[in-house]
Amino acid sequence: MLRKALEHNKRQGDDVAIEDLAWIPGGTFRMGSDHHYPEEAPSHLVSVDGFWIDRTPVTNRQFKEFVNATGYVTTAQTVPNPKDYPGALKKMLYAGSLVFSPPQRITDSRDWSQWWSFMKGANWRHPYGPKSNLRELDDHPVVHVSYADALAYAIWAGKDLPTEAEWKFAARGGLEGKEFAWGDALAPGGRHMANVWQGNFPVQNLCEDGFERTSPVNAFTPNGYGVYDMIGNVWEWTSDWWSARHEAVAQKACCIPRNPRSGQENASYDPTLPNVKIPRKVLKGGSHLCAPNYCRRYRPAARHAEPVDTSTSHVGFRCVVRKMGVDDRLEVKARLA
Repeated sequence: MLRKALEHNKRQGDDVAIEDLAWIPGGTFRMGSDHHYPEEAPSHLVSVDGFWIDRTPVTNRQFKEFVNATGYVTTAQTVPNPKDYPGALKKMLYAGSLVFSPPQRITDSRDWSQWWSFMKGANWRHPYGPKSNLRELDDHPVVHVSYADALAYAIWAGKDLPTEAEWKFAARGGLEGKEFAWGDALAPGGRHMANVWQGNFPVQNLCEDGFERTSPVNAFTPNGYGVYDMIGNVWEWTSDWWSARHEAVAQKACCIPRNPRSGQENASYDPTLPNVKIPRKVLKGGSHLCAPNYCRRYRPAARHAEPVDTSTSHVGFRCVVRKMGVDDRLEVKARLA
């Protein structure tokens, strides 16, 4: 499918329309945090070159254009290969995706299976199950996309997926050292700045921000770079492999990482599932399901691991365009081999 996306690439070479992109000037900034979840530490300096980024997450309308042009079939629409899931019952291997369903009550807040279910027939066209559709959701972010799905779209569009460092720098919007993408208060003056959960997750959603699930991608104020939805609404894929912690802090200014690509594939596996060797990538931004009482990952520094074969009703993506050299283009093509 990735090869097919390249064959149908609608913007060859450097001929990429930038009217829907925001220019991020690049620079040196502090990545990570020493004050929240352990995987965010240590806080450290990195540098990124300037790049363009989609002003919004990729929408259902945009993804539909891609599918119509290429005939692409997403991971959620494909029956899993039994070889990838040793020990799984055959009757449990069907095309579907994870859908959030709020329970009336829970018995253990650590048991996410009480509010997540792998639903047959759930995919990007049917975000809440086979009986749902995209009516009135054209401007909402596409969901139920795996890493391969996101990468295929990016290649077709003549773009790429952002690194974790690029994503965080863009999310900051020019601010440094602030808790959120807009300052230090989650809802300054009572104004909701992003689509996140209000109430007692997962049983009570007060919808004070106006949305129970996803929201239109431009529903909230953009950040200082003119980029929307970097916080909340949907988690977003990056190209970096997951690591349990950031790399050690550089001891000298000359050693500050430039355009880092962190993590290693063979180190990204979930240690709690030793028999399942499915690598994981870094997600950024949090989603409409992040809540103060459960998951405070609606911050630029926050990060989350996601298996590359997994899709859910709260994960989407956006793309970047770099001033790519020959080596970078070869790297993108190598991923298709």
